[in-house]
Amino acid sequence: MDTQRKVAVITGASGGMGTALVKAYRDRDYRVVATARSVQPARDANILVVPGDIADHKTAETAISEGVEQFGRIDTLVNAAGIFIAKPFTQYTEADYAAMLGVNIAGFFHMTQLAVAEMEKRGGGHVVQITTTLADYANSKVPSVLASLTKGGLNAATKSLAIEYAGRGIRVNAVSPGIIKTPMHPAKTHAALGSMHPVGHMGEISDIVDAVLYLESASFVTGEILHVDGGQSAGH
Repeated sequence: MDTQRKVAVITGASGGMGTALVKAYRDRDYRVVATARSVQPARDANILVVPGDIADHKTAETAISEGVEQFGRIDTLVNAAGIFIAKPFTQYTEADYAAMLGVNIAGFFHMTQLAVAEMEKRGGGHVVQITTTLADYANSKVPSVLASLTKGGLNAATKSLAIEYAGRGIRVNAVSPGIIKTPMHPAKTHAALGSMHPVGHMGEISDIVDAVLYLESASFVTGEILHVDGGQSAGH
């Protein structure tokens, strides 16, 4: 078994952003464990596909155990899986609440706990979350309490984990996006959504990928919440 090449685990790997992250890490010659509910089989022998719901702890157990079995190590975890439901607070349902906590919080917890345990064995690693600028800078036009509750929790956990593991060679960071141009936003909404950013346009998936790759190589950066939000976090 070739255990010299680094291995990245990427959740939410079936979406536009997740797919781009998988490609970006393969371009850096990482082997990749790609997990998502609807992820497609890979032709690349250096990509291990693990279908499953990240809210189910068994998905994390399978992804990490099979990743170690096939590739011998875990170096990076990108927690890219997430659910965003924008509703007035009183209109959220129990199903909304359960879904967002399951994916955004439980999925993060189980996957990160198992990945960090493997990183500790090698004396180093990197964990990065994809959160949202709304967690820090609420917008009256986007009612999103559950996003703030869950993704804001990930921001806090990022700093806590970064300090807990700083002396053990494991860095923990987050990327906090504004509104990114993905298939979930129809083209007819782009102008309106773009105007919500001081720079006047939406972000691209490549902006988030570039931010994750920056953090990957930034060995002196940990506990950082990197806002990639077209200026939203600076003001309006």
